[in-house]
Amino acid sequence: MKTMRIAMIAAIVFTGAAALSCAQFPAAHFDGKRALADVKAQMDMGPRTMDSPAHVKIVDWIQASLKSAGWTAEIQEASKGAIKIRNIVGRRGQGRPWVILGAHYDSRFLSDQDPDPAKRALPVPGANDGASGVAVLLELARVLPKDLNKQVELLFIDAEDNGNIPGWDWCLGSKAFAAEIKEKPDSVVIVDMIGDADLNIYREGFSDQKLTSEIWKTAARLKFPQFINEPKYQMDDDHLPFIERGITAIDIIDFDYPYWHTTGDTLDKVSAESLRAVGETLLAWLTGR
Repeated sequence: MKTMRIAMIAAIVFTGAAALSCAQFPAAHFDGKRALADVKAQMDMGPRTMDSPAHVKIVDWIQASLKSAGWTAEIQEASKGAIKIRNIVGRRGQGRPWVILGAHYDSRFLSDQDPDPAKRALPVPGANDGASGVAVLLELARVLPKDLNKQVELLFIDAEDNGNIPGWDWCLGSKAFAAEIKEKPDSVVIVDMIGDADLNIYREGFSDQKLTSEIWKTAARLKFPQFINEPKYQMDDDHLPFIERGITAIDIIDFDYPYWHTTGDTLDKVSAESLRAVGETLLAWLTGR
């Protein structure tokens, strides 16, 4: 009886210690306010147009942010004629499954959708269209567990946003990256324009529908109504170069954004809660929790 009583006490102490340990080290959660601060940091640089000082600055800033979060970071350089492309890749883990999460970091040269014709030659500030996706990836870099049982790449894509401008095209960075992949990842998830304070993300038509369903079910379980389980758009976006290579890929995008390619795409249009809805959904999907 004495031996059993000691064992029972030890079990109680161990259970209590384990509970205390869990209380002290809770599962990480996506911090929408910290992600919003990353949007602001990008806006403070100015428009991240190709070959601008802000473009140089954001490349260094993304690399430094990845390294400070414990990720490897490297540059994939490519060119399209005279256009020099610099994709940034953060890596952690190895083996399978292999997941790539991507977002473009450049902003558009021209605000050609601006309602004021006098402003259409100005660059797009790019708070939602560019900075929001980058912010989600950087916060995921901070909160994803180091012992996650999969290989994850965070892909910061250059030269995405200048289609319909003479001498340019859409999605040059993702085309360059996809062209050099030697083995197929298990899935690619692109996030674009996901910081809108009035966020409504519909299922995108070209995306892999099975993977879309997985992520939308995760959002529904977490009670994020921003994910709407209905199709609406078919987008020419950074997921298509991967799909064209036979890779499972999806686009998480809210294209119902009245400030798209205008000078009104500013920090006040982005919310921490929208960033959290997307980031927490992806974190739960990646970790299986």
